Amino acid sequence: MIKNYFAYYSQKYASKWLVFAIDIAIVLLTFFFAYLVRFNFTLDFDLNQFLVQIPLLTAIATFSFLAVGSFKSVIRHTGFTDVVNVFKAVVLIALFSVTFVLINRSTSLIPNFTIPLSIIVMHSLFSFVALSGCRLLFKITYKHLKCKLMSTKNIIIYGAGDTGIITYNALINNTRSNYNVLCFVDDNKKKQGKVINGIPIITIDKLDQDYIQFNNVDEIIVASQKIDSKEIIALVDSLIELNVEIKKVPPIEKWINGELNSSQIKQFQIEDLLGRPPIRIDNPNLLNEFNGETILVTGAAGSIGSELVKQLSAYAVKNLILVDQAESALYDVQQELKRNGRNNFTAIVADIRDGLRIDTIFQNHKPTMVFHAAAYKHVPLMEQSPYEAIKINVNGTKLLADTASRYNVKKFVFVSTDKAVNPTSVMGATKRMAEMYISCLQKESKTKFITTRFGNVLGSNGSVIPLFKKQIENGGPLTLTHEEITRYFMTIPEASQLVLEAGTMGKGGEIFIFDMGESVKIYDLAKNMIKLSGLRFPEDIDIKITGLRPGEKLYEELLANGENTLSTYHKKILISKTRELDYAKIKSEIEDLCITNRFQNNNIVLKMKSLIPEYKSNNSDYEKFDKRVQIYKKVKSASENKSNKSFMNF
Repeated sequence: MIKNYFAYYSQKYASKWLVFAIDIAIVLLTFFFAYLVRFNFTLDFDLNQFLVQIPLLTAIATFSFLAVGSFKSVIRHTGFTDVVNVFKAVVLIALFSVTFVLINRSTSLIPNFTIPLSIIVMHSLFSFVALSGCRLLFKITYKHLKCKLMSTKNIIIYGAGDTGIITYNALINNTRSNYNVLCFVDDNKKKQGKVINGIPIITIDKLDQDYIQFNNVDEIIVASQKIDSKEIIALVDSLIELNVEIKKVPPIEKWINGELNSSQIKQFQIEDLLGRPPIRIDNPNLLNEFNGETILVTGAAGSIGSELVKQLSAYAVKNLILVDQAESALYDVQQELKRNGRNNFTAIVADIRDGLRIDTIFQNHKPTMVFHAAAYKHVPLMEQSPYEAIKINVNGTKLLADTASRYNVKKFVFVSTDKAVNPTSVMGATKRMAEMYISCLQKESKTKFITTRFGNVLGSNGSVIPLFKKQIENGGPLTLTHEEITRYFMTIPEASQLVLEAGTMGKGGEIFIFDMGESVKIYDLAKNMIKLSGLRFPEDIDIKITGLRPGEKLYEELLANGENTLSTYHKKILISKTRELDYAKIKSEIEDLCITNRFQNNNIVLKMKSLIPEYKSNNSDYEKFDKRVQIYKKVKSASENKSNKSFMNF
């Protein structure tokens, strides 16, 4: 109500023509004041001559203000540019006045007419001060009344650089909300003790609970992009008992039309607090790599697949083939591409397990590169359905890779997971078998088969972050399988960029792993999410430990036993130096396993364990197979030794 009152009356009465009239009145009043000062505050000057000068001054001022347009600015938002425009108008008035007086002296256009040059100089000074002062006075009065009549938020801006100043301007120019900036926080010693627009700059050590409570701080806005995430976490921890929101200013490239709007200032997300700087890739080789290529992306409607599609569509690709069996999700991706003006794509609803369908797609569209992101990935669900996990993660990958090889595709990039390393689950084991199969295929194919391996992706379907957000919205508790569980994390854009980069540098046969920094303790992550939501742990929302799920690891790994790494030209991408495999034997056994799986054999997991020596089930019904595999291997080894001895005796 009050906000609408201000908006209505400020626009109704403070129109530009009212400002224009007031400016003219100020010019005339300061002209009279200049005469008073010139004649020692007496009226000992020719009043008739003064009255003749008034119409001329009015005409000159009118022309000057119209030429400069200083009256068009919104007075309550007066800034440096508005003061400069006032100065321009005053200078024009002075120049025209002096010019007319000098011309009249030589031509006598108006007999006995003159204006003392000292009056013109004083008038210029007085009118500039009065015009600028009135604007600033109105701005201060408006702000004071607004603070009195509207609710005010007390704000602290973290960062006193250029972004901090822009943030300050965006806040005070906001017409919908009223902000009172208390101070800037900056650790730059050169800025200590200084002020910006009358706002003091303090150091982080002064930003304690006493300061927050005494000043009734509502929000802390982090304007600097260079502040380490650990500092933010420490800040959140220190203010956990207080009702203070911590928000952030987005990067400059995300500002609307290059300008910051207060509506873009958002709350911190847990994705911003990974404890490491974001991974950025700026490789010009990507332009050449994808230029003119026809690229097929499977799982194109999934978290990673859709981001791959989004990033690939920005390159000069000939055609993007989007393949996914999820019709609605694929439709959403299709519509987003159309909204962004992309038309170099073809969306196809298809199942990668359908060999005939995949062959038809390759035959019709002739892709030159394949990014394979389609997979079943939920560990507990796949632990209950090994048939489905093998059917898509192994057999689906096998069918797609075989087809790509048959059509001489240049590169085949397989998106794997860190759960394939020393797998403890059916899902992880199937992804490891898929890695092994395309490594075998590399030995006999012209296609370059490349594997990328990374950890959990923030915001993806099934990720812990969306789950925690929903649980917080529902009032908790947050469910966690184990207090000591840790995971590696990266954002969806980061993962997709690294997949594209690895696909570019791959020569065939490599397994690329990504440096994701230190692993994150999920228990700490859960507590930080509660804090960032403005709630208290455990008073408002508690954390409930439910126990490890079937097949779930306590700690994730990036390298299997016997694997080492080789560096690449990108410090965040490493090559896994895997142990040697009997490729012909492994390939044959995987093919046999895929055939056996069609009959939904109950012992299919046992066959997987015999194929992957490092596969040891954890918290699963399939742990019973681990001892049987060991016995089987001992018997097999003894049998082979006995056979070798018999052969030697023979």
